[in-house]
Amino acid sequence: MARIVAIEHLTLDGVFQAPARADEDTRNGFAHGGWGIAGSDPQLQEVIGRAMAGGWSLLAGRTTYEDLYEAWAVRQPANPMTRALTGAQKFVASHDAGYEPRWENSTLLAGDAGEAVRALKQGHDKTLVMFGSGKLLRALMRHGLIDELVLMVHPLVLGEGSRLFEPGQAPSALKLSDLVSTATGVAILTYAFDGEGAAERPR
Repeated sequence: MARIVAIEHLTLDGVFQAPARADEDTRNGFAHGGWGIAGSDPQLQEVIGRAMAGGWSLLAGRTTYEDLYEAWAVRQPANPMTRALTGAQKFVASHDAGYEPRWENSTLLAGDAGEAVRALKQGHDKTLVMFGSGKLLRALMRHGLIDELVLMVHPLVLGEGSRLFEPGQAPSALKLSDLVSTATGVAILTYAFDGEGAAERPR
């Protein structure tokens, strides 16, 4: 059975919207895109690399999937990272059964995300890595399907923007399994959910 590891950049006030680029996600007039660039550090890449060691596949919501496709498959020249992302298996969750993913090695998970991802976990043999995909991640946490959160908390307060943990999120118990502090002041916190990662938790 596969594990699901979600890797997320957050500000101190919980914003996770558009850490990588100014034009990454401007919904609701968000004008602070690219805020995570200042915190870039080799230790971040080391932690991400460990989370993806041993073979991995990408799991994403449709918005994040399309952003990654545009950023890496369309805009970037061919390089080891673009080849790695293109070669990896990719699973994109969407309620639209007619949606056709454009990236090579992509599979659509249509319909109810909880049911589709639970079936995927049972039948897949590689770690499923998530970036962004807040709506999907929140849904999977409600269903008890996330095994590990890697939160890269930047020493920054924005005061606005989409937050990963929104009001109404079901209570969850987590256990700190690793803590790394980078030279740029980013706290990398790795949490495992208490109990069985795939067990349904109360809503």
